[in-house]
Amino acid sequence: MNDSPRHALTVVGSINLDITATGARLPSPGETIGDAVLRHQPGGKGANQAVAAARLAGGSRMIGAVGDDDSGRALLQALGDAGVDTGDVASVDAPTGTALVLVDSHGENQIVVCPGANQEVSLQGVDFAADEAILCQLEVGLAVVLEAARRAPGYFALNAAPAMSLPTELLDRCDLVIVNETEYAMIPELAHARLVAVTYGKNGSAIYERGQQLASAAALPVPVANTVGAGDAFCAALVLALRQGLAYEHALAVASAVGADAVGDPSSQPAFAPLASYVEATRAESQAPVRAGRS
Repeated sequence: MNDSPRHALTVVGSINLDITATGARLPSPGETIGDAVLRHQPGGKGANQAVAAARLAGGSRMIGAVGDDDSGRALLQALGDAGVDTGDVASVDAPTGTALVLVDSHGENQIVVCPGANQEVSLQGVDFAADEAILCQLEVGLAVVLEAARRAPGYFALNAAPAMSLPTELLDRCDLVIVNETEYAMIPELAHARLVAVTYGKNGSAIYERGQQLASAAALPVPVANTVGAGDAFCAALVLALRQGLAYEHALAVASAVGADAVGDPSSQPAFAPLASYVEATRAESQAPVRAGRS
């Protein structure tokens, strides 16, 4: 049980060590590419989102699991250094999750995930407050996500990645689902979901209510260094922006600006300005009436 003060966002999800090789291009099947640069850095969709939220809003809470090994201890340290409350991150008897990432000179990537300790995430002893916003992804077990949805009394958002069929109970519980365009096409039931945000890469993003588009935002043209953490930063920023009561158009613009900063940084967990800076910088892009987020 975590008795610390409530944070702007609580993330239930994966924590990985990213082993990243950056080369001129991605290899074809059976091909070897030389002259790549190797890096070890913190990652995992859950951890990326928690770190983004902490840097944008001054703090966040992470619920997950790492192995009782050097990688796990290093990842816990990195989360704590970023301002993430790790009191509900378990240390388990399994290898820390690892992602093998290939990145080309344009920032495009291929990723293979070895989930390890992420398969051991448990909500035993974890409490959720009525005013607490929860963000989940699908790099931990679907049963854990469904349990979080059932137990969390407040705002519940799901980054439905990697794409998979979702139970009706889970979709009905979501205040917001966030996916990219490929995932949106792979999960047809999202066409009937209450509220879905879809990212389209360089073509921007949009919000749909039961299949009807309500708002959109353009993507910002920036040099691409790494796209691995950009979607995670977008997710955290969008939930935070909506929870502040921003109009859908403005919230999308804020999330797009945060995502653009992430794309321009080679790290999966880049530094960000405070969320208020992005809100002010994008204010002119949307003058629609404010929509209140669910509490």
